[in-house]
Amino acid sequence: MIVRVWDAPTRVFHWSLAVCFIGLIVSAQIGGAAMAWHFRLGFTVLTLLLWRLIWGFQGGVWSRFASFVYSPAHSWQFLRGTIQPHDSVGHNPLGAWSVIAMLGFLLLQVSSGMLSDDEISASGPLTRFVSESIVGYATFYHRQIGKLMLLFLVVMHLCAIAIYFFKKHENLVKPMIFGDKTLDFKAPSSSDTSTDRRRAATILIACAAFVALGLQLVA
Repeated sequence: MIVRVWDAPTRVFHWSLAVCFIGLIVSAQIGGAAMAWHFRLGFTVLTLLLWRLIWGFQGGVWSRFASFVYSPAHSWQFLRGTIQPHDSVGHNPLGAWSVIAMLGFLLLQVSSGMLSDDEISASGPLTRFVSESIVGYATFYHRQIGKLMLLFLVVMHLCAIAIYFFKKHENLVKPMIFGDKTLDFKAPSSSDTSTDRRRAATILIACAAFVALGLQLVA
C-alpha cells in the first residue's frame, strides 16, 4: 500500500535546511563580504528550526516527535536486530536519534553564532550583551566543535542513505521528494491537505516574524 509519510511542510523544511547548510559552509569558507550572507542564512536556519519544532507537534503523524522519539530500550532492540514493522515507515530508532542530534546541534550552532566574533568584520547580534570570555568560548565552539559535529552528522546521514540504497535496495531520498512510500503492511498516512499546508505556512510566517522582531530588538 502507498502511504504518505512525509507531508509537504516537512519536505520543504528538509530541503531548505540542506540548501542553507551548504550556503553556510561555503560563505564561512569565503569570509569577508560573504559573511553577510552567512548571517542571513543563519537566521533563516533559526526560523526553519523554530518552524520544525512547532511542526513536530502539529504536523503529519510521521513528522511528529511522538512518532520517532524512541525509548532507549526500543533503540537497543533495533540495534540488536529486533525490528518492528513501523520502525521502517518514518525514521527508524537510529535515524530518529540522529535527527534529534542534528536539530540540537543546529540550535547550538545558531545560538553560538549569535554570540561569536571573528575579530575582523563580523560579530553576532548578541555579543554586546555578554562578556568577552563568553564571546571567546562561543566563537571557539562555533568555528571548531559545533562545525565539526554537524559535518560529522551530515556525513553519517549521507552514509546511511547510501547503505540503505546499495545494501537494502531502499531509496530514502525519493519519499523525501514525493512524500510517499510503498509498504507491504498497513500504516497510517500523514495528513497533507491544503488546510495542513496553509497552517504550516502560517506557522512559518509567524516564526520568521518572531526572528525578525527579535533581531530588531537587539539591533
